[in-house]
Amino acid sequence: MPRRSAEEWIRLSLRTPGILIFGMVLSPCGWILDLTATVAPNWRTLNNIPNTPSTEYIEQGIWDICRTTTSSERKECNLQDTTYFNHEIIEIAQGLMVASLIVTLIGLAVAIPGVRCWRDRPNWLLAGLGGLLIFLSGVMTIIPIAWYTHILNDIASVSPTIDVRVGYCIILGYIGGIFEILAGFVMFIGICRCCGGKNRGERRVDEVMGPRFAQKPPPRPIDVPRLDRPRSIASSVPYSRDSMDDDVSFPRAKSPAVPSANTSYGGRPYDADL
Repeated sequence: MPRRSAEEWIRLSLRTPGILIFGMVLSPCGWILDLTATVAPNWRTLNNIPNTPSTEYIEQGIWDICRTTTSSERKECNLQDTTYFNHEIIEIAQGLMVASLIVTLIGLAVAIPGVRCWRDRPNWLLAGLGGLLIFLSGVMTIIPIAWYTHILNDIASVSPTIDVRVGYCIILGYIGGIFEILAGFVMFIGICRCCGGKNRGERRVDEVMGPRFAQKPPPRPIDVPRLDRPRSIASSVPYSRDSMDDDVSFPRAKSPAVPSANTSYGGRPYDADL
C-alpha cells in the first residue's frame, strides 16, 4: 500500500488561499465597526421627552449621554444619569466591548505571520489560532449587543412615556460581530484539510500528475562487496617467487668487479703495471 504522507498534497500556486484572504479582509472591517459601536454614544435614543421641544432627543451609549437636536448639529454631551450607568448591562458591555477590541488585535497579530504568501505554504497552525481568537472576539461583541437589545425598554429612563428606539451603534455592533465570527471561523477551518483540499488550495498528487506519481518507486538495490567473503581461486593471482622465476626470466645486472691490490713485484702495492 502507498504510504500516506503530507507530500501527497501539493499547492498549484503560491497565492494566498481564499479563506485567509476572506478572513484578513473581514477582520479589520469588523474591528472598525466594533470600535465605532464602542465609543459612539448612540446605543439607544430617547424621543418625545416631556417638557422639551420635539426636535430634541437624547442619545445614550455605554460611556456617554448626549442631547441632540434635529434642526442643527449642536450636541451637548457629558450628561449625568446615575440610574442608567449603574445598570448591570452597562458595566458588562463596557468590559466585553473593550476586551473584544483587544482580542481582535491579538488575533490579527497571530494570524499575519501564518498568512505570509511568499512562502510555499502558509503556517496553518498560526493562521487557525489567530482565526480562533478573532472568532471569540466576535462572540464577545454579540453578547452585550444582543443583551442590550433584549432589555432595551427595561433600562431605566427619564419617563415611562418616552419613545425608546435602537441606535446605530447596535446595528454597527451586530455587523462587526458577525464579520469577526465569519472571518475567524473561515480561517480556523484551514487547520483541517477538507473539501478535497480546496479550502487550502491544495490537490492530491495523483489527481494532478497521474497515479504513477502517487508512490515513489522503490530504490534500486546496490550490491556492495564485502571484505570477508571468500576469494575466488580463478580470479586470484599468486604472487610467489617460484612462479615468477618459472614464468618470466629477468636478466640480472652484473655487479662491478671488486678492485684487488697488486701483489706482484714483491708485494708492493704502489708499483704500477706496465
